[in-house]
Amino acid sequence: MQSSYYTRKNGYLCICLIMKLSVKNMVCPRCITAVEKILEDLHLNPLNIQLGEAVTGIQPDENQMAALKQKLKDAGFELIEDNKAQIIEKIKAVIVEKVHHLAESHIVFSELLSRELNRDYSALSKLFSANEGITIEQFIILQKIEKAKELLLYNELTLSEIAYMLGYSSVAHLSAQFRKTTGFTPTAFKKQGKNMRQPLDSITKKV
Repeated sequence: MQSSYYTRKNGYLCICLIMKLSVKNMVCPRCITAVEKILEDLHLNPLNIQLGEAVTGIQPDENQMAALKQKLKDAGFELIEDNKAQIIEKIKAVIVEKVHHLAESHIVFSELLSRELNRDYSALSKLFSANEGITIEQFIILQKIEKAKELLLYNELTLSEIAYMLGYSSVAHLSAQFRKTTGFTPTAFKKQGKNMRQPLDSITKKV
């Protein structure tokens, strides 16, 4: 998506075009760094990179766009050009950012998503479910459980602290969702991970 901003150059007010790109599979700070490097290598003047979105100061020409798509694909990413897919990826990016970076412990995601995407939550929910095969609420749970796994294996917090950080009303609630999602209790998962009795992939294969 193309837009513009104003800046001054040599005393003159100039209008500069910027390009907003939606990128799939960006889930962590390393992804942001990787996408920024790709844009720099293609001389696309990255201005702002965040999960799911990159803003460049140069609009890619046909050859640059083809090269960008290929480089992103080689790095495990994907350029999204379909509007519905962009919305879905933005939903995922907002949820991943809040859950995995623990920006807040108690978040009303329906309000947050509606505000961030400037759309009615019911419409977002229907779009997400129709295209992803799961509800937004189920996606949030999956992300919370993934974060809980990470925190359990770090072994720096108690289960009560993890439950609070992830916005659960109780340890029992977290434990119930954890077991339903992974097939393990948090304690069993932590023990298996710590003792390395089996590869992590086999521990989490039910997710």
